[in-house]
Amino acid sequence: MTTQSRFGPLAAAFHALHEDPAPLVLVNVWDVASARLVEEAGATALATSSSALSWSLGFPDGNHLPRELAMAALGRIAASTALPVTADIETGYAKARGAFDEGELRETIRSVLAAGAVGVNFEDSGDDPLTDVDEQARRIAVVRRTAEDAGVDLFINARIDTYLSGRFPETAFTETLQRADAYLAAGANGIFVPGVQDLHLLHDLSRRIAAPLNALAGLGAPSVGELHDAGVRRISIGGNTAKAAYATVSRVAEDVLGDGNWSELAGARSHEAMDELFRRG
Repeated sequence: MTTQSRFGPLAAAFHALHEDPAPLVLVNVWDVASARLVEEAGATALATSSSALSWSLGFPDGNHLPRELAMAALGRIAASTALPVTADIETGYAKARGAFDEGELRETIRSVLAAGAVGVNFEDSGDDPLTDVDEQARRIAVVRRTAEDAGVDLFINARIDTYLSGRFPETAFTETLQRADAYLAAGANGIFVPGVQDLHLLHDLSRRIAAPLNALAGLGAPSVGELHDAGVRRISIGGNTAKAAYATVSRVAEDVLGDGNWSELAGARSHEAMDELFRRG
């Protein structure tokens, strides 16, 4: 069976979710259990979080996780679900001897497709302050060609870190639009601008960017409805899912190891309910 015949319907379904009247809301996952819980809650697609994946495997966030570990986890997640899966690949796991290597980027994309994902987040924060716009566009073109060679209409969500980096205090808006135009011309399908929660700014960005706009949300962010009204088509919460889960682990441990109180275990899922997540009838 060809890659296209295996993943064509999933890729088409994932693209279509960005055109639905309602925004695509992604609760980011990092392992099979989190993926199955999010699917059970009614998700229409699954997205990995690079930070959550890194923490779960013992690495700090920020391009420290070895590609082999990331792809193995991605493969287990994709195999556990019938939903489309998109992978956060940071800057592409494409460094060789400390420098960017196009061959390594191609290998990452081939590995993503082999794992079963039909989308990627690909960010421009690999250099200081950010990767040069023309160079990042060239890298996106490499991602697009590699996916096309495999016969998959990969959804490339180009992440622009102009606001998140804080390195463009006076020119972030102009810089974001310049990068968005270049990345879309190179083959990106969507634009992700984390670090922006101002609804007026998101509205201006959505009007000026000719592709679905992705916003990063979390505690204190505008509601899904407000973000949608501002023109945001895709909403994700990144590592916030894992941070909430790990905070629960911390509270349980502090409670039990402190005064021997079991109260933080209240509301836990039953053993049977957890096992049921992994039974396919």
